[in-house]
Amino acid sequence: MWPLKPSRKEVLRFAVSCRVLTLILQALFNAIIPDHQAEAFSPPRLAPSGSMDQLVEGLLGGLSRWDAEHFLFIAEHGYLYEHNFAFFPGFPLALLVGSELLRPLRGLLSQRSCLLIAVALLNSLFSVLAAVTLHDLGCLVLHCPHQAFYAALLFCLSPANVFLTAGYSEALFAFLTFSAMGQLERGRGWTSGLLFALATGVRSNGLVSVGFLLYSQCRAFVSSFLVLSLVRQSFKLMASLCLSVLTISLPFALFQYYAYTQFCLPGSPHSIPEPLVQLAMDKGYRIAEGNLPPWCSWDLPLIYSYIQDVYWNVGFLRYYELRQVPNFLLAAPMAILVALATWTYVTTHPWLCLTLGLQRSRDSKPHPGFLSPGVFVYLVHAAALLLFGGLCMHVQVLTRFLSSSTPIVYWFAAHLLQDQEPLLRSLETASSKPCSEDSSPGQRVPRNSIMVLLYNWKTCSPVTQYILGYFLTYWLLGLLLHCNFLPWT
Repeated sequence: MWPLKPSRKEVLRFAVSCRVLTLILQALFNAIIPDHQAEAFSPPRLAPSGSMDQLVEGLLGGLSRWDAEHFLFIAEHGYLYEHNFAFFPGFPLALLVGSELLRPLRGLLSQRSCLLIAVALLNSLFSVLAAVTLHDLGCLVLHCPHQAFYAALLFCLSPANVFLTAGYSEALFAFLTFSAMGQLERGRGWTSGLLFALATGVRSNGLVSVGFLLYSQCRAFVSSFLVLSLVRQSFKLMASLCLSVLTISLPFALFQYYAYTQFCLPGSPHSIPEPLVQLAMDKGYRIAEGNLPPWCSWDLPLIYSYIQDVYWNVGFLRYYELRQVPNFLLAAPMAILVALATWTYVTTHPWLCLTLGLQRSRDSKPHPGFLSPGVFVYLVHAAALLLFGGLCMHVQVLTRFLSSSTPIVYWFAAHLLQDQEPLLRSLETASSKPCSEDSSPGQRVPRNSIMVLLYNWKTCSPVTQYILGYFLTYWLLGLLLHCNFLPWT
């Protein structure tokens, strides 16, 4: 393994501690609070449950609530029901590989228990790697090691923490997305494209990440357009743009084609266990046997669009109902954070934003940290996700949707802490010189600054209390409610 710099070591240590604490707390909350009888996907257990299985369920069962049950079901049985295709195959495949590594335990544990253990181990690993990767990305983009360090520590306390530990795809998606961004910042376009494509195989919003590759290629075109042949550069640009779109959309297209072969083409149907067939009959789930679903006759037969429309009622402004006000309030802190980040950046760099980051004002001084010109494309990505999520999605998922997709959430929160918290500035002054554009990414921040702020909570600024209070409150509430089938999605 590469040698760890002091700040990266602290991020790694803090991330591991947070994962362990999260697993302990969810097991505790799951044990002492009765489960709510929710209308959630709950398939029957086909294998008998032994004493070891009951122990695993008692310790890790809280990780299998709500949508996590879909991922576990797909990993165990495959895509049997039509609505299962709302969940992309990247994470179930990772769980399947993880459970296969636990095959020596099959004499003691059922496959479901092995999958639960795989969830706990893999998502803990992916979350830790995502925190370290976010730290490295911050050092590359922000040119301010302190802010990069604070942002990585804040990721460890993410408001979406429960979803980074439970059987959801957010942790793997965050790791792949932050890694792809980092590779692109290092000029490794092919590696970045591959990682973005893998992320698209985990979550559909990975498709939006094609914008990073397109923007990078457009910047290269603008910078070289006065030096090389315009025709040659234009042809190269168009070829690169097309290749980027094809690469990142390929996992999505293959997944849609797989669904088409299962439901729309004649062939031998899967052998489905009788209890699962009965569940389909009782709940009205569509399986491959029977009449063709209506989406098969579409000009562009996309099962994903059909499922989001019919099963989840996802569409433009469909969630704007009076009864959804509590869900809008639940998502409001995250929406406000990203909206405020956008406003702060645009008002600081109006010319940069008007020229799409391709031309900087000659009078503007370079800003390290969140206000760095390199943050522009990340901000556009975050604003686009916020706009789409707020208008078209179930708004309560906005917190985990943004927390696992964009570094802006953590960079802007770190910027506010550094700008508004005197204690942090005194720590920086005592430990190293103030951050500047030529600061070294390895510059040491010797203590866990976030823990220092928590220890000195009463003397912290209101901004610090709001940010840390929001992160910690959502972390604990998410653990408390989610593992007991209470609404927190």
